[in-house]
Amino acid sequence: MIANIMRNLRRNLRFVRMLIKLRLSHMMVFRLSFFGAFFADASLFAVQLLAFSAIYSQVDSIGDWGRGQMLIFIGTFSMINALNMVIFFFGIVEIPDKIREGALDLYLTKPVSSLLRLTFESVNPGSIPLIVLSAAIIIYGLSVEGLAVTPAAVTAYIALTLLMTLLWYDTMLIIRTIPFFVIAGDSIGWFEGIMFELNMKIPGVLYKGVFKLLFYFVLPYGIMATVPTQLLTGVLSLSGLIHALCILVFFTAFALWFWRLGVRHYKSPSS
Repeated sequence: MIANIMRNLRRNLRFVRMLIKLRLSHMMVFRLSFFGAFFADASLFAVQLLAFSAIYSQVDSIGDWGRGQMLIFIGTFSMINALNMVIFFFGIVEIPDKIREGALDLYLTKPVSSLLRLTFESVNPGSIPLIVLSAAIIIYGLSVEGLAVTPAAVTAYIALTLLMTLLWYDTMLIIRTIPFFVIAGDSIGWFEGIMFELNMKIPGVLYKGVFKLLFYFVLPYGIMATVPTQLLTGVLSLSGLIHALCILVFFTAFALWFWRLGVRHYKSPSS
């Protein structure tokens, strides 16, 4: 059994490498578009940074968080967003259109995982500068906060940030699987965008009552950048870490189950 798992894992990794290689080769055919993506994403990041600066420049703390913690939070959310944009955003975001137009047929009839192909076939190296700039904000936030972190803390922070990126992937996949069952799915994506914008500006520690229930359990955007920030600044409780990991396991399992359910209910427009 273990041998079969390892064999499937190696096969999937080879497939992912092939998808990324084909994607990069295709993008380099149009070099202006390839390098233009670097400029566009870096410019967008600069505009966001100016907006955050305008919001937080006149306050020293928000709730129990100081300015340094807020900078780390902003950098962490931006880092998760950047990883999302580089790895899977442009593949997952097109799922509703493929369902509606019948283009999903081409994925379901291939002898490879349709979800794996959708996830990695549209990697976007143009967003790599956002990763670097996000790391710069996090480092600046640590200096403002006056924190000297250990290599172990940095390693744990990176691991938790990657796990929260997976949680973001789960939420995106769940939302974009809903069009398997309903015709009008555009409003769902619009709602997701509003929730994203809200949680990118407000740390989860500020939520109380129904808002905490919503953003810590139902739509867990409130923990994605908050928990890694708490870990890096040394204020994350064991219960907070366990909660985040339990939410991740649940959403990952549910997302994969919901995707398989959606595929079973898929009715091609061409049929």
